[in-house]
Amino acid sequence: MSGALNHRQIWRMPLILAFVSIVGLLAALLGNNWWDVLSWGTLGYTMAVMLWYVLKPTL
Repeated sequence: MSGALNHRQIWRMPLILAFVSIVGLLAALLGNNWWDVLSWGTLGYTMAVMLWYVLKPTL
């Protein structure tokens, strides 16, 4: 079965995005100043990746 993906390849990016989102949400709850910057960056990164795949043209 050529071209088949294993579990690691399938779940790698969703797990990374989940971890980054959790870090961003916790940073938003924990404090101000650089915590806010961390939360904006991590949650913005997650949204940018999702938008990239939603708006990416299919071949």
